[in-house]
Amino acid sequence: MKAMTLQSFGGPEAFELRDVPTPVPQAGQVLVRVHATSINPLDYQVRRGDYRDLVPLPAITGHDVSGVVEAVGPSVTAFTQGDEVWYTPQIFDGPGSYAEYHVANEDIIGRKPPSLSHLEAASLSLVGGTAWEALVGRVALRVGESILIHGGAGGVGHVAIQVAKAIGAKVFTTVRENNFEFAQSVGADVVIDYRNEDYIAAIMRETAGRGVDVVFDTIGGDTMSRSPEALAQLGRVVSIVDIAQPQNLIEAWGKNASFHFVFTRQNRGKLDELSTLVERRQLRPHVGAVYSLADLSLAHAKLETPNNGIKGKIAIAVDASAETALTRS
Repeated sequence: MKAMTLQSFGGPEAFELRDVPTPVPQAGQVLVRVHATSINPLDYQVRRGDYRDLVPLPAITGHDVSGVVEAVGPSVTAFTQGDEVWYTPQIFDGPGSYAEYHVANEDIIGRKPPSLSHLEAASLSLVGGTAWEALVGRVALRVGESILIHGGAGGVGHVAIQVAKAIGAKVFTTVRENNFEFAQSVGADVVIDYRNEDYIAAIMRETAGRGVDVVFDTIGGDTMSRSPEALAQLGRVVSIVDIAQPQNLIEAWGKNASFHFVFTRQNRGKLDELSTLVERRQLRPHVGAVYSLADLSLAHAKLETPNNGIKGKIAIAVDASAETALTRS
């Protein structure tokens, strides 16, 4: 099979298209013909060597799969050949999805939502699982609560807005002014241009000084230290960002805030919950751009470009048929 491989860590040009052996499913495993994948900040962090101690070279990376079951190993009961499936490969545990075939344990695989194309499903698996674990599994967002989502036009952010609205929360989000319409289209109630207005002042104005119940940090920087200023008493902060710099949490102490850090775990249960929202038309990933597997380096370069204009996700068509099948029901 063909796969994009990393022989060394580096920039987008580090990827090499090579012929490698097709994996063989073992007991409890499923071999999937990959129709589509997508790229995430985690993908370029792995490529450039941020996690070099966890990723032995040469490596096949990639963290989203949507495809069709090609074969099953012994003792597999949930899937048969021809089933359409989607999932996130186990992170830092074996080859990833930048290849024509991928093998995974059946317990992390879900049935692809019928109303999504492969490109859309591959654009939702990791970011959807991350948003679900953050908002449902960690901070237990509830009906009637309010949440500030930093980076509402991004991959995780635009999905988190939709999950929060499905739960029944009021959603505030920070985006650039040119992303206002997009953030509102996926359900944001209040959109804040963080470049031209202090988001803390905006939150306190919009909530009559109370603050929000939850802050979801998808962007990093100083948001961990500043966001508690926008929290209500006993508020919660959840972050998916690798905290690389010291943060002053004195404001959080005064708010009796709790903090949660998410490195998403793979399981079928989250995928099934997300599928339910999709089929209820409460959740839809936005594919902002599509590249072929051969152009993966260009896709990585695009994602890493500041203010690249991409809304939602960049999807990768591994099978040529996936690109022509990007339709909405």
